[in-house]
Amino acid sequence: MSNSTITITVKLFAAYQEAYKASELVLEFSNGTPVRAVCDRLIAEHPELSKLRDITRFGINLIFVEPDTPLQDGDEVVLIPPVSGG
Repeated sequence: MSNSTITITVKLFAAYQEAYKASELVLEFSNGTPVRAVCDRLIAEHPELSKLRDITRFGINLIFVEPDTPLQDGDEVVLIPPVSGG
């Protein structure tokens, strides 16, 4: 894995958007960091989101991916928590 830094855009929805009071974030990570690290970082900054850790789905560039999928520079990441409503 390369030690270079990459920049990604994170689109926020539901509880993540409420916690950050924003619809997207631009973050830096090490190249090849797994997408689950995005969720871990957001939870570290907003511990009230910890209940979502095991039930959030991940997407990179409009494709659902597994939590261990590595990030690449310029990726657009979405964190999709369960949403209910009517």
